[in-house]
Amino acid sequence: MARFWIVFVISVFLVHAAPPAHAQTPASYIRDNYTRSTHKIKMRDGIHLYTIVYAPKDKSQKFPIIMTRTPYSIPPYEEDKHRFSLGPNRYFAKEGYIFVYQDVRGRYMSEGVYQNMRPQLQKKGGPKDIDESTDTFDSIDWLVKNVPNNNGKVGLFGISYPGFYTAAGMVNAHPALKAASPQAPIADWFFDDFFHHGAFFLSHAFPFFDRFGDPRGPVLQTKRKTAPNYGTVDGYRFFLDIGPLKNVNPKHYKNQITFWNEMMEHPTYDKFWKERNLLPHLKNVAPAVMTVGGWFDAEDLYGIFNTYQAVEKQNPGIFNVLVIGPWAHGAWSRSDATSLGHINFGSNTAEFYQKNIELPFFNHHLKAKCQHKLPEAYVFETGKNQWRQFDHWPPRNVMPMSFFFAPKGRLTTQAPKEKEAFDSYLSDPNKPVPTTERIAFGMPQEYMTDDMRFASARPDVLTYQTAPLGRDVTLAGPINAEIHVATTGTDSDWIVKVIDVFPDGYTKNALGKPMGGYQMHVRSEVIRGRYRNSFSKPEPFLPNEPVKIKLTLQDVLHTFKKGHRIMVQVHSTWFPLVDRNPQKYVPNIFFANDADFTVATQRVYRTPDRASRIRVGILPTPKAPR
Repeated sequence: MARFWIVFVISVFLVHAAPPAHAQTPASYIRDNYTRSTHKIKMRDGIHLYTIVYAPKDKSQKFPIIMTRTPYSIPPYEEDKHRFSLGPNRYFAKEGYIFVYQDVRGRYMSEGVYQNMRPQLQKKGGPKDIDESTDTFDSIDWLVKNVPNNNGKVGLFGISYPGFYTAAGMVNAHPALKAASPQAPIADWFFDDFFHHGAFFLSHAFPFFDRFGDPRGPVLQTKRKTAPNYGTVDGYRFFLDIGPLKNVNPKHYKNQITFWNEMMEHPTYDKFWKERNLLPHLKNVAPAVMTVGGWFDAEDLYGIFNTYQAVEKQNPGIFNVLVIGPWAHGAWSRSDATSLGHINFGSNTAEFYQKNIELPFFNHHLKAKCQHKLPEAYVFETGKNQWRQFDHWPPRNVMPMSFFFAPKGRLTTQAPKEKEAFDSYLSDPNKPVPTTERIAFGMPQEYMTDDMRFASARPDVLTYQTAPLGRDVTLAGPINAEIHVATTGTDSDWIVKVIDVFPDGYTKNALGKPMGGYQMHVRSEVIRGRYRNSFSKPEPFLPNEPVKIKLTLQDVLHTFKKGHRIMVQVHSTWFPLVDRNPQKYVPNIFFANDADFTVATQRVYRTPDRASRIRVGILPTPKAPR
């Protein structure tokens, strides 16, 4: 069991770190063709950042630099060893680049004090003031001046947390930085990753910070912390047994995880979180930008779309492209991405991206080698399993449409007419709706495409679905939910899911899984109801008083095929993905007591003046060629 948990927690850590997991270039090739050197690059405030450079032994030409800055370490640190892979994917090593890896300030072999999502300086008060953009600038400046045989052009890339460092490095960038690719970047932690509209993603944050959140001691971290043994594979039972979140420290963390404590003390969108929002700072971005992500990224969907949109709005005229594939977190960097869970994508989408999108992007901007031929948005259409190109995202030609909640669990385009109509359910935080029917400890990536029939069968989940569709229907762009609700409690979470219901008798998929009646999870989101009017100023519900809640579920490009149904689910618990709301208003849920957790009756209205619905964009069906 201990061995299993070592493997499990390391996998959670690596998924979030998302180093390239693609098919590796043979280590012998890297050793024979690249020279490794280590450097301690001095920053403007005197701190040194540990940096490893892999430079081609070929001196017949000059090469561009491609760099990753990471808080997750850059092994191997031994001088006589080499990495097993170089660059964003396996094609880069033989293409010829100078590859640079750097421990960010305060992590592993770099000096200084580490800060999670270090706030970007509003204005520099002196020449020694630093943030992640200045550290990137100073590093690039040293590299182009001191690494032999470079061509004066630099690229930057990173996935997940390194995606944040990439995005921060684009701000007020060094002139040599010509191309940057933030991939699954964290952008604003109150709406992404660990928090979603104020609701806390417990099963994601807990194992991650158990590995990552320990403070950096006086001894340089050249070895990772030993993986803990939680004694069970059943996360649902484990987190219920913890009880209120105030028990995490006495039972597990022992007050050793600094950032966990900081999160607990800041449950609202206050100065602490606003300072860590990178989006307003994505100005003065000069390099070409390619933001990359996956439709089924369980961690950083918000960061993907909002980073792209912020760069687009705040830097008119620069090259800025969005790439979205049918991927879980970081799956585009692997050797194979043909499926997720029971959903097959029909081809190796990772290989297509690496050869046809990522490599041409960097080759064009750093080597002037070829035309990249990339559109504004290169997007994979799930449901039909095909790549699409758009000159704008979301597409300009979508038709807005609403699907309304209707009697007997129907979902219809007709607005409601009944004057007194609602559906209700009993929400018990001590018997919460599971995240998935899988037995899992952390946040399984597969929940993003899992079968939701287990939830439809529960009495505390409302379901609304269309009749079988008479034609293909493609949703494109953001899905916005508008639900009118009431609760007998004084606080509540609200979860909205959009689901693709397969016809009965549907044949087996390419993986051999019978798919008849499968309810494919397409998109979902949660909001902590106390934040329905303001994320900075929470307020309780008045018992039985109807209120309107608006919730953006993020973007999709998904085709519900003819004969399928569109389903919407609504419920108030989603455990252990989301921590339990007591359903009784308390000032800080992270310090709630056992006695605060109460059962509540929830109502969802469907009347002309309280018309609960989802708002979507419908993409016209392309005309068949003549």
